[in-house]
Amino acid sequence: MTAPQPSSDSPRLSRRAALLLPGVLAACSGPARAQRGLPDFADLAERVLPAVVSIQVTSRETTGGAAESRGGPVERGRRAPLVQGAGSGFIIEPAGIVVTNGHVVGNATRVTVTTQDGTDYVARLIGADELTDLALLRITPRAPLAAVSLGVSGNMRVGQWVMAAGNPFGLGGSITSGIISARGRDIGAGPFDDFIQTDAPINPGNSGGPLFNMQGEVIGINTAIYSPSGASAGIGFAVPSDLARPVIEALLRGGRVDRGWLGVSVSDAEEQGRRQRGAVIMGVERGSPAARAGLRQGDLVTALNGEAVTTSRALVRGVAVLPPGETVRLTLQRAGRVQEIAVQIGRRPSEG
Repeated sequence: MTAPQPSSDSPRLSRRAALLLPGVLAACSGPARAQRGLPDFADLAERVLPAVVSIQVTSRETTGGAAESRGGPVERGRRAPLVQGAGSGFIIEPAGIVVTNGHVVGNATRVTVTTQDGTDYVARLIGADELTDLALLRITPRAPLAAVSLGVSGNMRVGQWVMAAGNPFGLGGSITSGIISARGRDIGAGPFDDFIQTDAPINPGNSGGPLFNMQGEVIGINTAIYSPSGASAGIGFAVPSDLARPVIEALLRGGRVDRGWLGVSVSDAEEQGRRQRGAVIMGVERGSPAARAGLRQGDLVTALNGEAVTTSRALVRGVAVLPPGETVRLTLQRAGRVQEIAVQIGRRPSEG
């Protein structure tokens, strides 16, 4: 699986060409109309594109491990070169709140947001959440901006039409259409994998852009693609709006997302090659909430606050959504006996 990376050498529309793009257009009434069995996206695009933005990023080049050049290690104190990137986003508040992907902004030294009418704004990072790859930016417009709202992704069905919008290859203001191919996809990106899969073409530069339903609501944030070439192969992934909503709200409140933490490593239970219901504790970190509560390697956790835990992922996600400091009840099996243990949830350490 490869996430769309911001393009460093993508062509960008000239200012003259950008000015030819439509500005804030009048909203149409009702959803897109069907013609000969296929939807017409023109009214939908006209209504929502003013809230879709292009994002240009300047950041310092980073390397894994020791920094090196062709002549050997980089001199001490030498600054890493600047690199350019591009991505997408969308405005959720007319005052200038923009949603995008965390990997779009990364460790940027400068972020510029360009609206559909070609106006550039220097953006400030409000906060980012690594586990869902979401970030929130703030710009200061001269007047209220067009904005879109989050829909309910849980209402979407496989086979329904969707429209993606964004800034592919730095071109800006582009839309593509397709259907929802699958829901609940786990692509190995993290414990919160619950992606919407779509065949609407998503390319480098589309990261952070919205995936719309036919009512013009954002039901996903385009985040990753599966592609052997780096371009669209008809398999794209979007963070569902139902997962994004509480993250965005937390970032707006305090610029960060505090998540619960036990301090254990876990795996799915297996017995004689068959899967059991529950999560087996494989290790307990010293000094962690789990260690203080007396959890042990080999414990099989079967419920959290009375709710069944069927997999290791269910336990991790169930704990992560709890506020640090809350005391919970874990039901577990130890040496063939069922026990209940109270654990005070800790704060998940930063991934950085």
